[in-house]
Amino acid sequence: MIVTDPWFYITAVPAVLIYGIGKGGLGGALGIIAVPLMALVVSPTQAAAILLPILCVMDAFAVKQHYRSADYSILRQMLPGSLLGVLLAGLFLSITPEAGLKLLIGVLSLLFCVQYVLGGGQQDKKPGKASAWWWSSLGGFSSTAIHAGGGPASIYLLPLRLEKVTLIATMAVLFAIINLAKLIPYSLLGEFDTTNLMTALVLMPLAPVGVYMGVWLLHRVSQDVVYRLCYLFLFVSGMKLVIDVL
Repeated sequence: MIVTDPWFYITAVPAVLIYGIGKGGLGGALGIIAVPLMALVVSPTQAAAILLPILCVMDAFAVKQHYRSADYSILRQMLPGSLLGVLLAGLFLSITPEAGLKLLIGVLSLLFCVQYVLGGGQQDKKPGKASAWWWSSLGGFSSTAIHAGGGPASIYLLPLRLEKVTLIATMAVLFAIINLAKLIPYSLLGEFDTTNLMTALVLMPLAPVGVYMGVWLLHRVSQDVVYRLCYLFLFVSGMKLVIDVL
């Protein structure tokens, strides 16, 4: 048994491809659009549950490629807050009705658009331990709720001015661990039913396709153009979710 609504696949196929493109080389924050886009057709928790196994497969490829280049001292600073965020989000999802989740996703989507327009909140000075806890907790929370932890994590990581490969590798390992941790609350919430798992399996072949598209586009298309288009779609989907609830 899988999701049969054709409108679901009209949103899910580009959502998975965009997420893969982000992991492939155009920035992990691109994945922010995936759940809001799919939540236009199915419930937010179902959209996130279908995506999670696919993301774990993407992570396996990314970690295999990059784990040697990750900065593990930074990971030790970020992991406690990230896992706390996963725990808090799991509790939040367990008590929040669908309308509340749609409103949360819509509002977070619009806030991430504002963050993008304002330049991502980058700083001139390097952030400290308190900043690591705050942004990684927010990253773990938003990653669990809508698979969009790349934005908050980037706000902490970018001012550190890491070498490009180190930055990508550190993000890859961080979110591989976060995504594995997210399997626990999603399992406890009963979201991994046969329909969701079989639908994820149907979409799974798109994971490597998206990653390879990201690698290919990295050398041929302006990253700014891709981000502007994705954030435009994110703004529209976020507005639609908020208006539906209100």
